Amino acid sequence: MNMPLAKSGITASIALASPATAKVLPLPPKPSVPFARIRATLGKIAASVVPPAVVVALFLVIWEVACRKAGATLPPPSRVVNDAWELIAHPFYDHGGLDKGLFWHLLASLQRIAMGYTLAAIAGVALGTLVGQSVWAMRGLDPIFQVLRTVPPLAWLPLSLAAFRDGQPSAIFVIFITAIWPIIINTAVGIRNIPQDYRNVAAVLRLNPLEFFVKIMVPAAAPYIFTGLRIGIGLSWLAIVAAEMLIGGVGIGFFIWDAWNSSHISEIIVALVYVGLVGFILDRIVAGVSSIVTRGTSAN
Repeated sequence: MNMPLAKSGITASIALASPATAKVLPLPPKPSVPFARIRATLGKIAASVVPPAVVVALFLVIWEVACRKAGATLPPPSRVVNDAWELIAHPFYDHGGLDKGLFWHLLASLQRIAMGYTLAAIAGVALGTLVGQSVWAMRGLDPIFQVLRTVPPLAWLPLSLAAFRDGQPSAIFVIFITAIWPIIINTAVGIRNIPQDYRNVAAVLRLNPLEFFVKIMVPAAAPYIFTGLRIGIGLSWLAIVAAEMLIGGVGIGFFIWDAWNSSHISEIIVALVYVGLVGFILDRIVAGVSSIVTRGTSAN
C-alpha cells in the first residue's frame, strides 16, 4: 500500500528537478584577458614612475622656494629653464669648433666611453678568469691589482698625457684603467665560486679548456661578471667627465668646465641633468643585457 505512494513521491521530485522546470541563473561576466593584462601593466608602470616623479616634484618645489630668497647663490629651476632654454630646446646645433649643442658633447664623451670600456671589459674578463682559475696567478697578480685599484682615476691622467701626448688616447686610457678593476675582481670571484659539481661534470664529459670556458665557466660566473661590468660603466662615466675637464676639446666634461669659466651656472645645471640621465641609461643597458644573458639570476 505504501509503495505506490513512495514511487509517486519520487516521480514528483524528479519532475520538479527536471531541466524543463529548473531555472538557470546567468554567470557574472568575466573580465576580458587583454584588459586585465593592460591594467596590470599600467599598474606596474605607475608603481615605478609615480614615486620618483613625486620625489622629483617635491625636490623642485623646495629648490624653487629656497633659491628665490635674496642672497641665494644658485638659480631656482624656473630661472635655469629661462636662462638655458636655447641649450635645452636646440641640443643639435653645430656652429663649428667647440660651439656645439649638448648632443655633440655627449656623443664625443660616449665615443670615448665605448672605446675605453670595451677594452676594459675584454681585458678585465680575461685577467679575472686567469686570477680565478690559477692559484699562482692570484698570488702574484691580486696584490698588485689591489694596490693599483686604489689610485684615483685622475692621478693616471698626467702619466697618460706624458705617454700618449694627446688628449684623446689619454682620456680613453683613464676610462680603461678606471673600469678594469671591478671587472677583474668580480670575474675572479665568480670563477672561484663555480660549484665543484660543475667541474666534475666537465671532467666526466672530457671538455677541453675552450669548451669548459664557454659551456661551464662563463654561464656560471656570468652574474658576477655583469656585476663588475655594471660597476665599471658607472665608474667610466664618472672618470670621463672629470678627465675632459682637464684635456679640453669636445665633451660634456669640457662643456661643464667652460660654462663655469663663463659663469653660466644654469648651463652647468642642465648639463648635470643630462650627465645623470645618460649615466642611468648606460647602467640600464648593461643591466638589461645582464638579465638576458643570466636569465634573471643577477640582481638589477
